[in-house]
Amino acid sequence: MREIVLDTETTGFEPEQGDRIVEIGAVELFNHVATGETYHQYINPERSMPQEAFQVHGLGDDFLRKQPVFAKIGQAFLDFIGDSQLIIHNASFDMKFLNAELGWMGLPQIPHDRATDTLAIARRKFPGSPASLDALCRRFGIDNSSRTLHGALLDSEILAEVYLELIGGRQPDFGLSGGEQQRTTTQSSDDWRPYPRPAPLPRHLTEAEAEAHDAFIAKLGENALWRQKA
Repeated sequence: MREIVLDTETTGFEPEQGDRIVEIGAVELFNHVATGETYHQYINPERSMPQEAFQVHGLGDDFLRKQPVFAKIGQAFLDFIGDSQLIIHNASFDMKFLNAELGWMGLPQIPHDRATDTLAIARRKFPGSPASLDALCRRFGIDNSSRTLHGALLDSEILAEVYLELIGGRQPDFGLSGGEQQRTTTQSSDDWRPYPRPAPLPRHLTEAEAEAHDAFIAKLGENALWRQKA
C-alpha cells in the first residue's frame, strides 16, 4: 500500500484572497515504511511574502522569485502522488490550497476523501489534549529539534513518524534516508514482515492522569470490569 505524507507552506490562509503555495514537501511510504523517495519543490507565489509568513517559513521574496510558478510544476506533483492516499496534518487547509492551484491550471482536483487527516486522528485518540505537530512529537518522543522554521519536507518527514505512532506504532529502525530500511522497502509486499519492537514505548500517561483514572474506577464499585483479574 502506497501512501504520501504531505505538507505545504503558503503565504497566508486563504487562496481566494490571493494567498499562494510557496513550498511542497512529500514523503513516500510503502506498507507504512519510508522508501526514501521524496518530492520537494519551492514555488514562486507571484506575490510578495508577508512579513509574518517570512518569519514562520524563512522564505524571502528574492529567493522565491527564482523558483518556478505552480503552473510549471503542477503536473509533476500530480505524477508523484499518483492515486495514493495522502496523509496530511490539518488536511482541509492543504487540500484547499492544492485544489485552488490545480483549478487555476485547469488540472483535475484531488478528491477530499483521498486525504487522511492526522489532526483529526489525534483529536479522536487524545480528546482535549494539544494536537499540533510539535505537541504530538513531545507525546511520542520524536526528535523535532531541527524544526526551528516551518519547512514542508522536514514537516512531512516528522509527520510520517507521528502518523505511524497514531496508527499503532513506528516500525523498528524507521528512517527517512538510505540504508538497510531502504533496501527492505524494495522487496515485494509479500516478502515484507513486521519485526518486534526492540524496546517498549515509554508510558505517556501522566501521574495526574493515572490518579484521575484510579479515582474514576473507584466510583464504579467492586464489580467493575476493570477490577476483575484476567
